[in-house]
Amino acid sequence: MRKKGIAIGTVHALPEDLRKALTSSLVALTKWEDITPLARNEWICWVVSVKKLETRKNHIERARTELVEGKRRPCCWAGCRHR
Repeated sequence: MRKKGIAIGTVHALPEDLRKALTSSLVALTKWEDITPLARNEWICWVVSVKKLETRKNHIERARTELVEGKRRPCCWAGCRHR
């Protein structure tokens, strides 16, 4: 039997560091699977669009935390320019 993979976005591939953060929390993973592909794409773009590694790590942790808190999209961000 093949195990189902984690859901992805519409434009961006799910980066491994964000995948690890999401799969480290059952609640975060459940919330991730519950949002739309467009919303997942927004989270992915928000994480990969930064320039500094430190900021990226912060965005990954915030994404995991905010999903657990019930947020469905990144706050205070213009959105993915790639769609």
